[in-house]
Amino acid sequence: MASWNEIESSAPELAARARTTFDAHKHKVLATLRRDGSPRISGIEATFSDGELWLGMMPGSRKAIDLRRDPRLALHSASLDPPDDPTAWPGDAKLTGRAVEVDDPERLRKLGAGDDPAGAHLFRVDITELVHTRVGDPADHLVIDLWQEGKGLRSMQRR
Repeated sequence: MASWNEIESSAPELAARARTTFDAHKHKVLATLRRDGSPRISGIEATFSDGELWLGMMPGSRKAIDLRRDPRLALHSASLDPPDDPTAWPGDAKLTGRAVEVDDPERLRKLGAGDDPAGAHLFRVDITELVHTRVGDPADHLVIDLWQEGKGLRSMQRR
């Protein structure tokens, strides 16, 4: 699995486009697995800091409980409808990976948990796949850039 910094090093253009898309809006969509294996979708904020992707959660949140039990996750950027000019659409980013809980009150404070982060959950994301989808030029196809652990970067087009 890779840190965000490792993806930036191995696929800098993809990482830059994906990060711009993730950073364009505060809220993202997180998918975790419930105890019975069914998916749970939750809103979340994500932070890129010190070469890592971080997810902070309120004490005892269902998504934190899910990740403590099964660290697999998917994260999706906010997805907007393309404007009248589809080439102006910034695209859509998603990634999959595993959450690693970090018990570091100073890091929690640095990432916005306040002066008393007791009980808050902080997870670093180890990434297995990163995808950015955008409208091609000309606007008659989609361009899907994909980085996968152990496979590297590839680009596909869909019409």
